[in-house]
Order: sequence, then C-alpha cells, then structure tokens
Amino acid sequence: MAEALQISPSPATRLDLMRRGGDTAGRCYQCATCSSVCSLSTPGIPFPRRQILLTQWGLADQLAADPAVWLCHQCADCTERCPRDARPGDVLQGLRSLVIQTLAFPGLVGRLVGNVRRTWPILFGVPWAFWLLLWAAGVIEVPLGDRLHAYEDFVPHGILYAVFFPVAGWVTLAAGVGGARFWKKMGEGTVRQGSFLAGAWPVLLDVLGHKSFGTCEKVTTRRWAHLALFWGFVGAAVTSGLLIYAIYLAGAEMPLPLGHPIKILGNLSAALLVVGGLLLIVSRFGVHRSLIKTSAFDMFFLSVVALVIATGVIVEVARFVLPTTAAGLLYTMHLGVVLTLFLTFPYSKFAHMLYRTLALVHQRMTATPEEER
Repeated sequence: MAEALQISPSPATRLDLMRRGGDTAGRCYQCATCSSVCSLSTPGIPFPRRQILLTQWGLADQLAADPAVWLCHQCADCTERCPRDARPGDVLQGLRSLVIQTLAFPGLVGRLVGNVRRTWPILFGVPWAFWLLLWAAGVIEVPLGDRLHAYEDFVPHGILYAVFFPVAGWVTLAAGVGGARFWKKMGEGTVRQGSFLAGAWPVLLDVLGHKSFGTCEKVTTRRWAHLALFWGFVGAAVTSGLLIYAIYLAGAEMPLPLGHPIKILGNLSAALLVVGGLLLIVSRFGVHRSLIKTSAFDMFFLSVVALVIATGVIVEVARFVLPTTAAGLLYTMHLGVVLTLFLTFPYSKFAHMLYRTLALVHQRMTATPEEER
C-alpha cells in the first residue's frame, strides 16, 4: 500500500497572506483560466493555478520552495480574465513577500520589513536618526559659509565608506544566506542538469533586457518602468565605483564639473530613475489601478525608491541655492533613505532580483528539452 501523503494546512499562513493583499485567493475554484492566458505557464508548470491552490491550503513550506512563485511579473493578464475575480496576480504578489520573510536572515529583520504597515517608522526613522546623531555629536558638521562647496565638506567620504562598506558586507551576507536557503529548498526532490553558470548566462541576458516582461499584454508600461529603474540603479552603482577610483587613485578634485564623464553618467542614471519611478507610480496609481493592488509591502518599496530619487535630485540642486544648514539637513535625509534602501535590500521587493534570478536558473537547469523550446 502506498504511503499516505500528509498535508498540514496552516490557517496562520492564510491569515498572513490576507494581510498582504492575497485575501481573494479563496474565491478561486480552479477553472485554470489564469494558466491558460499566462504566457509564462507551461504544461509542466500550471502557473499560477497550482500556487493559488497551495495558498488556499496555507502550505507555506511548499510555496517557499516553489520557483514558479517568482515567474509572475504581475502583468494582470490573469487578473483581468479571472471569472471569479480571485486576482491571481495580487495573490502571487502577496506570496512573494511572505516567501521573502520565510527565507530571511536574520528572521527578525525579515519580520520588521514584512510587517511594514506597523514598522515603517523604525525602518525610516532609525537610519535618519543615525546620521542626525553623528551631526549632533560633532562627527560631521556643516562648514562655515553661505553655500556648500561640496557635500564632502559636510560628510567626508571616509565616514561614508566607514558606514556603507560594513552595511554592504552585512547585506551581502544576509542575501547570500537567503539565496542559499531558497536554492536548497528548490533542489529538494528535483534533478538539476548542467552547471549553474551555464544556466545563469541566458537568464542574465533575459534580466538585462527584461525580455520575459515583454510577453505581458495588459500592463505593458511596467516593463519599461522596471527596465529604467534597473539600469538607473546599475548606473548609480557604476558611478559610485568610478567616484572611488577618481578620488583615491586618480586624485580628482571634488565636486566634479558637470561636463565630467562620471558626472554625466550619474545624471543620466538619475534621469532613468526619475523616469522609471514616474512610470511605476502612474501605472500603480493611475491607468492600471483597478488591475494591480498596492499592498503596504509594495508601498514601502515604492516610497523608498521615490525618496531616494527625489532627495538625490534635490540635494544635487540644494548646495547651489540653499544655505549650508538647510542643504546639510536635506543631505542627511538623503543618506538616511539610502541607508534604509541598503539595509532592507534582502527583505524588500529588491530581493526579487535575487530570488527571481535563482528561480529562473533553477527552471532552466530542470527543464525538459520541450519546455526549453
């Protein structure tokens, strides 16, 4: 006699998902309309029908190990056509935030970000208070004069590196542990073929151009919004690396002139961030408002991105037009939001870059030849 399969439903998981915006999952009666209209669904991966069923049972462990949870771009093709208004795209959006919290290291920080409806004052306030305390303690201070020549005169680069390098190291560790947990969970009961690098290369090309995003029919602007934000942040990261080279190896004098190549790259990256942020806001709260529900988890991510972009642009102008104290205060706000962005990277929607990439690589390494075609 075959061994009985034990299933342990979790009411707590179902309630947690409802809080994250997935309260419509119970309406689904498994008609498979969502799977039939989703361009990413395959015969071997009945996506997102299977994930909705697991959600109804509250099977958090299976969902945390399911790579298909990360295939969804929330393009709303399924939501628009669902005869029961179960809103599969919103359910999977809530699932991803739940999975991020399940995989998070340390779990306390994952819960802080996962329960952002109550914890946002901590996530925004503590980093900003940190910079204000450095100011109050005299570690950083506004120089004399009507205008700031450069923000380095207020917060020396040495202090920035002393703060952000350890933070970057910690975030890398946290993301690495979460990614390793996910990779191990996905691999249980499956056989991967080939090397990780061989599977990662085509996935990287897909990510760089957001190719799979292009299969969405309804909410097409989301592809361009995410693409602009992606390359904007990549450009900003490259700019930061080039600045370190320019300051410590090339001996460049700060601030760089507006026509300097590094300055141009930084401003172009800022422009991409502004465009991407605006497109995302218009899509979320304007033309596609009825198709995409914005949860507190999403709102936190959008707020962090918007504040990083807005304060970054403002401080770029502030040193030319505002008194030194006002410019310094705005700069501390910018540094506080950037620190929030860094510290929450493995636990916010930024973690999609990690988990979606790993899910796509796993999918390629376990796909049959028919599925690869």
